[in-house]
Amino acid sequence: MVTSVPRAMRAQQRRSAWLFIALPVALFLLFMLIPLGMALVLSFFDYSIVGDSDFVGIANYVKALNDPIFWIALRNTAYYTVLYVPGGLIVALGTALLLNRDARVARAFRTVFYIPVVSSTVATAAIWLWLLNPQYGLINNVLRWVGIDGPAWLYESQWAMIAIVVMSVWAGFGANMIIYLAALQGVPNELVEAARLDGAGAPRVFWHVTRPAISRTTFLILTLLLIGAFQVFDQAYVLTKGGPGNSTLTLVYYIYDRGFGRLQMGYASAISFILFLIIMVFSLANARITAKGSQS
Repeated sequence: MVTSVPRAMRAQQRRSAWLFIALPVALFLLFMLIPLGMALVLSFFDYSIVGDSDFVGIANYVKALNDPIFWIALRNTAYYTVLYVPGGLIVALGTALLLNRDARVARAFRTVFYIPVVSSTVATAAIWLWLLNPQYGLINNVLRWVGIDGPAWLYESQWAMIAIVVMSVWAGFGANMIIYLAALQGVPNELVEAARLDGAGAPRVFWHVTRPAISRTTFLILTLLLIGAFQVFDQAYVLTKGGPGNSTLTLVYYIYDRGFGRLQMGYASAISFILFLIIMVFSLANARITAKGSQS
């Protein structure tokens, strides 16, 4: 009788656990796995919503690889990633290091820096459209005060993507800053104090003590930044519509344009899975590089 009670309790706990996870699993299947499978099937069809669908095999994938606009979008996305990922990482880590202290001012700045994360993209874009305006924008006005004639940020091909990267870093670093702050507060104080007693300055303490202690967090943030960079869409859509001259056309924007603009759903699905493979390769490479770095 003594042993039957724990068994009954364990069975009840298992049933309760299954009930708790049933809804999230059902939602995941309904809104993630099933649409993913349907998109994979569609990538092998010539499907335009309004007409009949014809099976074309891997023709959509071959078409993407021979599509010059696809390669322009891929190049722009890679350029955005090269600028955005290091920028987002450095700004988030640097801000977290500055605010890693128990002071009222530091707590206030944490809140201020996190506000853009919870703001809508449209509101953020409206702010940056004003800041980047070539005639009366704040940035160009400040540059004029120091004798520099600022560019037409969103209307010149060489500056448009840089402007989008700056906006993206500003709008998103607050979330990664909070993650870094949590990691920094977990660094053992005794190791930091021991390094300082041995005569290590702040740069050496950071490199030999803090950096290894937060390496897992850095891997997480790098992965999130990489995935977010390859999926960039709303900034380019709101600010530039992919222009000027396709200079800010990204892969997700191109998928949106082909799928919902031109109703080429099969082709858009094929590009989506090419993007999925690219993200997976870079994520695995990042995991391998970060693992080697943490072991050294």
